[in-house]
Amino acid sequence: MSGRTMERLKSIQDLDALRQQIIERRKHIRKRIRVCNGTGCHSQGAERLVDAFNRALEERGVARDYLVVPTGCNGFCAAGPIVVIEPQEVFYQRVKPDQVEAIIERSVLADEVIEELLYVDPTTGERIVHEYEIPFFAKQERLVFKDTGTNFVTDIDDYISRGGYSALAKVLSGMSPEEVIEEVKLSGLRGRGGGGFPAGVKWESCRRAHGDIKYVMCNADEGDPGAYMDRSLLEGNPHQVLEGMIIGAYAIGAREGYIYVRFEYPMAVKNALWAIEQAKQYGLLGDNILGTSFSLDIHVNRGAGAFICGESTALMASLEGKVGEPRGKHIHTVEKGLWNRPSNLNNVETWANVPLIINNGGAWYASIGTERSKGTKIFSLVGKINNTGLVEVAMGTPLRTIIYDIGGGIPAGRRFKAVQTGGPSGGCVPERLIDLPVDFEKLKEAGSMMGSGGMIVMDEETCMVDVARYFLNFLVEESCGKCIPCRVGVKRMHELVVGMCEGRARPGDIEKLEELCYAIQETALCGLGKSAPNPVLSTLQYFRDEYDAHVHEKKCPAKICKPLIQYVIDTDKCTGCGLCRRRCPENAIIGAKKECHCIDEELCVRCGICIESCKFKAIYIE
Repeated sequence: MSGRTMERLKSIQDLDALRQQIIERRKHIRKRIRVCNGTGCHSQGAERLVDAFNRALEERGVARDYLVVPTGCNGFCAAGPIVVIEPQEVFYQRVKPDQVEAIIERSVLADEVIEELLYVDPTTGERIVHEYEIPFFAKQERLVFKDTGTNFVTDIDDYISRGGYSALAKVLSGMSPEEVIEEVKLSGLRGRGGGGFPAGVKWESCRRAHGDIKYVMCNADEGDPGAYMDRSLLEGNPHQVLEGMIIGAYAIGAREGYIYVRFEYPMAVKNALWAIEQAKQYGLLGDNILGTSFSLDIHVNRGAGAFICGESTALMASLEGKVGEPRGKHIHTVEKGLWNRPSNLNNVETWANVPLIINNGGAWYASIGTERSKGTKIFSLVGKINNTGLVEVAMGTPLRTIIYDIGGGIPAGRRFKAVQTGGPSGGCVPERLIDLPVDFEKLKEAGSMMGSGGMIVMDEETCMVDVARYFLNFLVEESCGKCIPCRVGVKRMHELVVGMCEGRARPGDIEKLEELCYAIQETALCGLGKSAPNPVLSTLQYFRDEYDAHVHEKKCPAKICKPLIQYVIDTDKCTGCGLCRRRCPENAIIGAKKECHCIDEELCVRCGICIESCKFKAIYIE
C-alpha cells in the first residue's frame, strides 16, 4: 500500500473512478519484477531478494520506472525462490541475492535472458524462457489462483486495478440477496473444504433461518498434512477472499464475520489483518459499504493448532471461547451455529470463487468441470513428485495429467505406486486408477475423497501399511477424545497397524482391523471421526497383499519397516575395503581388511549408512 491518504469510497462510481486513477498512475512503469513471497520462498530468503532489487534500482536512480512486486505464492514451490520479469514473463528459478545485480543489468535494464537461471525441462533438457510455456503452468486452468502469484500482495490498489471489488459493486448496485444466491446455486459451486456441500443451498438455508443476527465465517484452519492451498490463498490474495465473504454476508443477511486461521499461519494472519484495515479505509468494510445501507465487520481469530477445529461445530465452539469439540449436527449450523445463531461457514477457496462467479455468471462457472463437480480445484502436489507445488485444474482432470504432465512424474525414474488424497481422512488411489477423473464423485467411488485438496504422491519404495500407520498416528494425536469410537477405536486401530509394522501381528489382526474400521465409521460423532478409517480401508482394498506379507510372512515388500527387513552383504561383491565398518555407528559390521565383511543383526539398527557408504553396491536389503 502506498503512503498516500486513502479516501473513503462513497459510491460505486467512486470505486470505478479510483480504478482508472490507479491504472493511470502506473502507466509509466516500464517493467515489473515479481518476487514470489509465499511461505516457501519466504523461508528461502525472498524478502532479502525484494530488498536487494529495490536497493539496486535506487542506486541506479530508476526505482520510479521499475516496480518490485512481492507476490503471493507462485505455486511452483520446487523452483523457489522465483523471480519473473514482466511484461515478457521471463521466469527465473532458485534465485539468490548475489544474482540480483546481474538480473537488473541484463534482464531489467536490458532485455537479455540469463540462461543459467532458466527452468530446465527434466524430460527434454530444454531451457524454457517464459513462465506460461513451462508445462507445470501450461497444463493448469488457473481461475481462483490466477492472481495469487502476480499481484502486489499487501496493496489493495493492485487488487482494485485488476478488477477487484467489481463483483461487490455489481451486487450492491443492482442484485438482491436472493439473486446472488440463485447465481451461486446456478454455478454449482460446492464447498472446497472437504464436504463438498452446495454453497448456494447452504447460503439459502442460512438466509431463511430465523434470527436477526447472523454470522458469516471463513474456515482457514487447514490442518491436513501436506496441504497448504488455503494458506497460500489467504496469504497471497486476501482481498479476493474478503470480497467473497462480503458478498456472502450480503446474501445471507449477516453484519458480522470471522476468519478463523490456524495458529501456524502467521503470514496469513498478518496479510488478512492488513487487507481488512485497507478495505475499511476505502469503505469496502464497516458501516454503509460503498454508500449503501449494507454494513459488515470482519474479525480475524487465531486457532490454537487443534486439527479438530477444522470441523465446523468445533470451530464455532473455539470462537466462543470454549474447548474445540464437535457436537451432533441434528440441528445445522445454518440455523444454530455461533452463539446459537444462524451461521454460514465456508473455507478459503470457496469464498475466493465467489467474485469470479458474480462477475462472469453462474452459467459460465457451471460450464467448467463435470456434471456434478463444477469449476476448478486447487491441489497441493507433494511427496515423491518432481514438481511439488500448488496446481489448479478443472474438475474431472485425470490423475495422470496432474501427476505426469503437471507434476513432472516420479523422481529417479521410479514407478508411481499410489496417491493419497483428502488428507488423513482420505484414501490412497493405486496406480491402476491413474486415469481416474478427479472430482467429488469419482474419488469417493475409489474409496478416497476430495477433502481440502491435498495430494501426496508415493512411489514403489513406499510401504502402504506404513502409510496407514503414519495417518493413524496423526489421527490419534489429534482426536479431541469426545466420543469413544474415535478416542478408543482409532487408538486400537493404530496399535494393530503398528504391531504389523513391528512384526508383532498375529493371524486374525487384519480382520479385526477391518471390523474396527466399519464400527468407527458407523458410530463416531463427527465427520472427522467417521472418515478416520479411510486410509486403512483404502490401503486394505488395493494393497491387501502387503498387509498379508506383514502379518503372515513377517516381511515388508517395500523394505521400509525396519523390524521386518535385514541388511545383507553380498560375498561376491564385497572387497573388504572396510569403509562401511568404519562408518557404522553401532559397530555392527565385522570383518578384517580385504576380507568379506558380515553384519551382526543384533547390533544393526537399519540406519542405511552402510549402503550409502559402499562403493561396490555390495550391501542390500532383503
